[in-house]
Amino acid sequence: MTEIIDVPRIVHASRDIAATPAVIFDLIADPAQQPRWDGNDNLARAVEGQRVRAVGDVFTTTLTNGADRDNHIVEFEEGRRIAWNPSERDKTPPGHLWRWELEPIDDTHTRVTHTYDWTALHDELRQVRAEATTADKLRASVDRLAALAES
Repeated sequence: MTEIIDVPRIVHASRDIAATPAVIFDLIADPAQQPRWDGNDNLARAVEGQRVRAVGDVFTTTLTNGADRDNHIVEFEEGRRIAWNPSERDKTPPGHLWRWELEPIDDTHTRVTHTYDWTALHDELRQVRAEATTADKLRASVDRLAALAES
């Protein structure tokens, strides 16, 4: 008998960070900074000069296994929200989304929510990795981001 495990297809992690939305957003929207806070330990590097500024932008990151990923910006509001669909180089995104939302609490604090949404994932080969992307892994990214933003 095959066991069916129901895994959430949208996972979140939130935290209040003692930094302004502008400081935090600059760390997220600059791909060259992303390996510094990636809680999945999946990103090796990204070329400088790819700062995201609008929906439709595409930035490239190199994974720890050496593969390049194109990241297609699908949501963008400066200082408040950014989301992208990753894909293999020059291919159509397979349907998963990474989102960051920033909500000012006061002049020096921001609530940060990180979301991984794979409800539209249509690549079965990526299913296992998607299932392994838990709120704990997202929280690791948020915590690393907080450490950088608060320093």
